[in-house]
Amino acid sequence: MFGGNQPILLLREGTTRERGSDAQKKNIAAAKAIGDAVRTTLGPKGMDKMLVDSLGDVVITNDGATILGEIDIVHPAAKMVVEVAESQDDECGDGTTTVVVLAGEFLKHAEDLIEQDIHPSIIAKGFRMAALEAQNILKQNKIDIDIDDEEKLMDIAKTAMTGKAIEGNKDQLAEMVVNAVKQIADKQDGKYEVDIDNIKVEKKAGASVENSEMVNGLILDKERLHNRMPKEVKNAKIALLNSAVEIKETEINAEIEITNPEQLQQFLDEEEETIKRMVKNIKDVGANVLFCQKGIDDLAQHYLAKEGILAIRRVKKSDMKKLAKAAGGNIVTNLKDLEAEDLGEAGFVHEKHVADTHMTFVENAAKGKAVSLLLRGGTTHIVDELERAVHDALKVVAVSIEDEAILPGGGATEIELKNGLEDYADTVKGREQLAIRAYASALSIIPRTLAGNAGMDGIDVLMELTAAHEKDGKKTYGIEIVSGKITDMVESHVIEPFRVKDQALQAATEVANMILRIDDVVASKGHAEDSGPDMGGGAPGGMGGMGGMGGMM
Repeated sequence: MFGGNQPILLLREGTTRERGSDAQKKNIAAAKAIGDAVRTTLGPKGMDKMLVDSLGDVVITNDGATILGEIDIVHPAAKMVVEVAESQDDECGDGTTTVVVLAGEFLKHAEDLIEQDIHPSIIAKGFRMAALEAQNILKQNKIDIDIDDEEKLMDIAKTAMTGKAIEGNKDQLAEMVVNAVKQIADKQDGKYEVDIDNIKVEKKAGASVENSEMVNGLILDKERLHNRMPKEVKNAKIALLNSAVEIKETEINAEIEITNPEQLQQFLDEEEETIKRMVKNIKDVGANVLFCQKGIDDLAQHYLAKEGILAIRRVKKSDMKKLAKAAGGNIVTNLKDLEAEDLGEAGFVHEKHVADTHMTFVENAAKGKAVSLLLRGGTTHIVDELERAVHDALKVVAVSIEDEAILPGGGATEIELKNGLEDYADTVKGREQLAIRAYASALSIIPRTLAGNAGMDGIDVLMELTAAHEKDGKKTYGIEIVSGKITDMVESHVIEPFRVKDQALQAATEVANMILRIDDVVASKGHAEDSGPDMGGGAPGGMGGMGGMGGMM
């Protein structure tokens, strides 16, 4: 029995708990700190971040998802924002900085409402209403495109790469990206589907970005197995094999008793004959190129070279699938089942010296439903950033083709959303109206940040932009960063995929609402050997500390 005034302990000793407004303020501060960490990277004039890990490896980038992925964040609310950036990157390839900045700004405006005694649940409801109306406004303002509109697809790719370290070569890279995506686009039931996993990206430092190229087929970072094998094969007939070309060991232990040298020689001859039959089988079906997912032993290499077959072993499973899509062949598990109709075709297979290695190029593949991009750059840091820029461009072109819809960039869409939501707020009764107005106001952070990062006055630009949209009805007008003027974004070739904006709004709203609804954070202190820092005290942003659980008790 407990005494009358004796406290009841529910939690382990050392466990910390924050409740009510303290928990909300610290979670909001952490989310805002994440937004502030990447805000300066937004837009064509955004700055880069240098990230150095514990081993001294350096990453230089202004890609939001990469920055947040490299930072070792432990605050639970901050982690939620990072996860949203990762999902934005997976879904759209671009807009990662936008979604983080928006989430932080939504929470900043929500904090002001909380201080006015507006309940977080009402704010969350208002934000949800605003997000739904924002979707309708986006649909009203979208611009239709199709796969044949190469100019706009190029504009989308260039917009995604603008502000990256390789901006000087974005015209050449955008053309490569658009050609690659169009090549693998697959029409199903009148709609296009684009799987960018069918585009293989290889990167090699040592040459300028201008030396980057697209190959209608596949590039393998491997060389032929034997010097006597041909370095190049025209009109290639390609066998794709995912079993080894070698003598298999038995699955059970067995002993062979050999009593004289003739028996040993007979045993070795039989092994050699088995290898010969394997190679003969490959040759008889008409193959002159072999890609094998498993091993090829030395004796098999010798006979393959003797038959003039170019062979490569230990090809990755993902590359085997791409080879099948590119060349049109079938991956065969049992060599005995290999037939002529299983062979893929390519116009030219050859080995090429690239940087300090030899690579194999499978060009002019028959089916062409998988292609490769070889990215070059002067240093490792440049090719890494080039790869990130090209990934973004590939993804945004792909989603634009799938959705057949785009939106003007440069803050034009955000201003149109802001104006539309303010009109919508007038039709809403109750305190939710305040949340919708706060949501609308938060959207202006995008044009203000774009302007600020370019050295312009964010407030002046915002006023000019708002006037252009409200008074003059110029719905596609945004900030043309290079000239510093307010112009038509479509005519200035600054456009973005519909899905990037739509996904960013929905994701930022969801994470802001989730953080708003947390009013209790319980952080368990681990055992001595694995105990970490606490919740980070009152440090603004709280980017250090242990995670907790929301909504408990």
